[in-house]
Amino acid sequence: MTAERGHVASGTAHGNWLTLGKDGRLSLYVPTGGGLLRWTETGVGGPDWSGPHFVAVAGLTDLTVAQGADTYVHFFGRRERAGADGSKRVDIVHATQYQTGRAFTDWRSLGNPHQDREQGRALGAPVGAIAPDGTVHVFVRNAQRGLMLRREAPNGKWKDWEDLLGMGIAALPSPVSLAGGRVEVCAASETGVLVWRQVEPGGSFATPRGFALRPSPGTVAALETGPDRATFFWTDAEGGGATAWRAGGWPLALGASPADRPYAALRTSVDGYDCVVLAYRGEDGAAVLGVGGTENEANGFWWYALAERCQGGPALARDGRGRVAMALIDPDGVPRVARQEDSSGLALIQWKRL
Repeated sequence: MTAERGHVASGTAHGNWLTLGKDGRLSLYVPTGGGLLRWTETGVGGPDWSGPHFVAVAGLTDLTVAQGADTYVHFFGRRERAGADGSKRVDIVHATQYQTGRAFTDWRSLGNPHQDREQGRALGAPVGAIAPDGTVHVFVRNAQRGLMLRREAPNGKWKDWEDLLGMGIAALPSPVSLAGGRVEVCAASETGVLVWRQVEPGGSFATPRGFALRPSPGTVAALETGPDRATFFWTDAEGGGATAWRAGGWPLALGASPADRPYAALRTSVDGYDCVVLAYRGEDGAAVLGVGGTENEANGFWWYALAERCQGGPALARDGRGRVAMALIDPDGVPRVARQEDSSGLALIQWKRL
């Protein structure tokens, strides 16, 4: 890992690419040519950052970041490399950062669930969820547009690829780790929405259930909003605005303009109220921030168009002082970070270009 001033972001990572370490410092991760870049706060609450530090990962086409309850940060990548015969080979790779600002583990190949090389090239980008006991779950869309899973037990041993079935997955699935120990996954499909539920913590996944709903592919996000209960957010394909949905209920329209990537989602307290904060990139390229009561969407969701333009999707986290922090990648490929005022409300101040 080396300091690199010449690199710029080549887009944004999937997942939660702004993370809070056990020591109270934020870290930010972005893909770049030949690997990824990391910036780290030099003190709790900022405003100064160190970096960028370059982590080489040759052939990386997609990067996903996920963090467990133990604050370990996991990195999942889709990698393309040329074989000895010149043909393209695809595999999934994984690495971990155990402490804020420290080195990563070696990148380990998790292989490809397809034995056939041509089918293997159709493998999608990986997404991840870390169960409360530390079990790492890696989900990926296969060549038949069903869902595959590979998981690492807390003892560090990786199990074989599992076929979770499903069909017609239209974009990245969205997993969520629930505090009770289970993992759920939601994905837009050709026929609506598919949801996979783990039967019990550490157990198998039930056959996916289909729902006749209309999310725009590539916009689904997941967040735990109640005890062992997830809310899924997406852009409605017909109405064009943000939507919140929980299994067993009806979708609730939240308004706003359409998003084209998964929403950044964060549950936090705003002025003493339990709230959900959402962020996305609007159609005009500017970042948009929204807030509403947790599982109280019917009482309104408030949206704020920001002046900052971005590429890809923003990221949200709480900093070491409990304030909402938002990160985005500006059109020049440089990260910018702002955070909530200390006083009240959700106003973001002190935009800093890293």
